[in-house]
Amino acid sequence: MTGNHTAEGPKHKRDLTRRKVVVAGAGAAAAVGVGGTLAAGAFAGESGAKGGSATASAGASSSEVCYKLTSETTEGPYYIDADKLRKDVTEDEEGIPLTLRLKVIDSETCKPIRNAAVDIWHCNALGVYSGYEAMGSGGGGGGGGTPPSGEPTGEPPSGAPSGEPGGGGGVHQEPTDDERYLRGTWKTDRNGTVEFRTIFPGWYQGRCVHIHTKVHVSGTWTDAGYEGGNTCHTGQFFFDEESVLASAEVEPYSTNTTTRTTLDEDTIYPDNGTEGGLLKLKYKKNDIAKGVVATITMGVDPEATHTGS
Repeated sequence: MTGNHTAEGPKHKRDLTRRKVVVAGAGAAAAVGVGGTLAAGAFAGESGAKGGSATASAGASSSEVCYKLTSETTEGPYYIDADKLRKDVTEDEEGIPLTLRLKVIDSETCKPIRNAAVDIWHCNALGVYSGYEAMGSGGGGGGGGTPPSGEPTGEPPSGAPSGEPGGGGGVHQEPTDDERYLRGTWKTDRNGTVEFRTIFPGWYQGRCVHIHTKVHVSGTWTDAGYEGGNTCHTGQFFFDEESVLASAEVEPYSTNTTTRTTLDEDTIYPDNGTEGGLLKLKYKKNDIAKGVVATITMGVDPEATHTGS
């Protein structure tokens, strides 16, 4: 990969029937402070609802399809299996505190899926992925995480995240370093829910703001992590433009000089709302720096296998 962020496309094949998440110690879920002026405990943002969310029909019978399948998307080149088992993935990354509340249900029965392993991973405020810092801001050009030039803007830039400059035909990239910030795996509870603490993602050229996710089921949780089963969902979560523009006024996002791709311009987002991964956001209007709560329900087929390739 050279230049802009290339394809979140096909990756090298690997055996998905045997996967293992390496535990990073019993204290991995403890909250980690966020740098700068943002408080470590500010993962609230309890007022000011933004966006919308679909919900499953409470009266639907088990024979009905009561919730649409959440759209499958590409895995992208920066997935790292055997990641850290933890709920707080922030480490020392600066940014707007983000509480990500996810619910996983069977799209046919609407029953919650418990003990599923849910992965999330995303770039930092300047568009850099941990494990791939040598790639720079989301792509193969530049090093040390230095973002390319260009002013953040609400206008769609040229180029596309897949198929042309900024994407197309790329494969999984091997990690370039041992950093693992903004990555983690945790299991769903009896209600099919799981909550992560992270930061609001930044952006890089060719892609809108997003978070990657995978859902693994039918495996076994052990002292070492999660083994076996199948990956029933590979997708991405997206943020509405109003929230992204608000985040761009806050440091360190305001120092990100990379040209930004809007949600409408992004060619990975399927443009179908919650079904496509659009998050429902809550934050204090005119003060997004205090923190954001993002929620979504994912309707999955637990018997399917979706590798994201």
